[in-house]
Amino acid sequence: MPRRQSWLEGRRLLAVLTLSLIALSLSIASMRQFDVDGIRMVIRFTARSSLLLFCLAFSAAALARLWPNPWTRWQRRNRRYLGLSFAASHVIHAIAIVVFAKMDPAGFAQATSPASYIFGGIGYLVIIAMSATSLDRTAALIGPRAWRALHLAGGYYLWLQFMVSFGKRVPATPVYAAFLIPLLAVMALRMIAMAAHPRARTAKAS
Repeated sequence: MPRRQSWLEGRRLLAVLTLSLIALSLSIASMRQFDVDGIRMVIRFTARSSLLLFCLAFSAAALARLWPNPWTRWQRRNRRYLGLSFAASHVIHAIAIVVFAKMDPAGFAQATSPASYIFGGIGYLVIIAMSATSLDRTAALIGPRAWRALHLAGGYYLWLQFMVSFGKRVPATPVYAAFLIPLLAVMALRMIAMAAHPRARTAKAS
């Protein structure tokens, strides 16, 4: 386990996760000969992979604070790259959405709404801003206070977006309630960690 953790770190972790997401997305689409159903399967897959990667990044600091062990320390060390992998997953998600819109305009119009354009667009702007400031140089340019504010507010906005995106599907498809569990769990972990370490709320909670 220590060897695996020391190898799968930083940019190598980002590269492995990104290439795996691309390969899996292509494989999923190819199962349906890249038709509309195959593209929609990729949209669903990347929504779920984005959820997983977001939760890993969003909970990293809290887990490392509450239960320090080799895994949580690895997770905390690589939080930046887990976040960038989440961004990569959502880029693939966006590409699949664009392809879906081109292949089936009527189906796309039925599956979307003005609210999804507005709040989804804001979500992508947040992801771009957080990804752009995940590099040391750009983080230094905006300063630590602005960086913390951006990543804290951005993280909570994306958490809310996931809650709404998966939650609104629960009435029609109750199985989607399962995707709310990790979101509620990571929020609870952050609240518990902040309560246990009140001095670290502004410095490290993001």
